[in-house]
Amino acid sequence: MKEVIDIGLPPLKQPFSWAVKSAGILFTGHGPVRKDGTLDTGPIEDQARLTFSNLKMALEAAGGTLDDVAQVLIYMTDVADMPVIDEVYREFFKAPYPNRSSAGVALVAPGMKIEIVAYAAIANRQST
Repeated sequence: MKEVIDIGLPPLKQPFSWAVKSAGILFTGHGPVRKDGTLDTGPIEDQARLTFSNLKMALEAAGGTLDDVAQVLIYMTDVADMPVIDEVYREFFKAPYPNRSSAGVALVAPGMKIEIVAYAAIANRQST
């Protein structure tokens, strides 16, 4: 059974959910979307930081943390941005790092420079 997780971002106009949890796995994908639903089209550093902040928000809404992330897929419009993305990535993730793959792509939203997909194993935690 799958559970759609409300992560605090506005509903999408496209047919997908921000985050879905099934069998203890969180499936989530994010770009530089602000809480009001607008897209940050500024510098890659700002877009990356907002994108990873959205991931963190999704994990927390699902009862997890960044430590639960097993894999991250990074899509960027300019592979020359990878060093900046790596710098921001290290603000959010610490060793041992999740498995990761990165690719240069064309993204569908004009001005969007980064999009990520992440998979996290989130055990059902009991409140204490």
